[in-house]
Amino acid sequence: MTFFHFENVPGSAVAIEALLRLSGAFWRGRENAARVELRENRIVSARIPEAFDGFTILHLSDLHADMSVEAMKRTRALIAEAKYDSCVLTGDYRGQTFGPYLPCLQAMRELIEAMRGDVYGVLGNHDTIRMAPDLERMGVRMLLNEHVVVERGDASIFLVGVDDAHFFRVDNLEKAAGVVPDDAFSILLSHTPEIYRQAAHAGFDLMLSGHTHGGQICLPGGFPLTLEARLPRRMGRGAWRYGEMAGYTSAGCGACIVPVRFNCPPEITLHRLVRSG
Repeated sequence: MTFFHFENVPGSAVAIEALLRLSGAFWRGRENAARVELRENRIVSARIPEAFDGFTILHLSDLHADMSVEAMKRTRALIAEAKYDSCVLTGDYRGQTFGPYLPCLQAMRELIEAMRGDVYGVLGNHDTIRMAPDLERMGVRMLLNEHVVVERGDASIFLVGVDDAHFFRVDNLEKAAGVVPDDAFSILLSHTPEIYRQAAHAGFDLMLSGHTHGGQICLPGGFPLTLEARLPRRMGRGAWRYGEMAGYTSAGCGACIVPVRFNCPPEITLHRLVRSG
């Protein structure tokens, strides 16, 4: 975890864009950033209640909705076509880390209108707490170091959300998950996957995160130049495991600093719970 963010360095976006334009790669990178993909991921566990076998969660992260206009259009179309039971948002709705947030909220409203079922969200390091009431009015149940119980008949699973643990360091796992029973299947929403050790120690079955963008600008083969997060590179994108806990780090569907992507397609993800045994 760190308080230094390259995106906050004055002129960083201008410098990167200028280099990309000089290299002739800028417009290709912009086209890549708009090609959001719909991915699927299976979570297999004997702890999943029988009633939740096949339960599907749509996961969106790092939308940066006000600076990723073309990506948001593609994302909205994918949401309209996808089949799922609930939706989770793991933060970074705004493009910048400071300043106006109303344009971001307007873009988020258009996306949320396309969603079905219950929608849950947490804040990221680009977000401000002042956005939470508006997002809730749009229908997003914001989990600010809180949990909810998701029920199907007599069965239930626990969904826990923590505040940003990367920049603001306002996450409180103890408060958020204090009443989750040991025998309950539990899912943690955290903007950053950096607290994976604490999450596994707390007994979570699944952790859904974002923040890294998968690197956003990667070498051929998808090797990230940087993840802007302190964690093993294997956890920087896609599915992973740590001890008994499954995890997934979304590459995100927006772009940060400069609206480009190379060798790291943007994504939204369908997580399907599958009961084993």
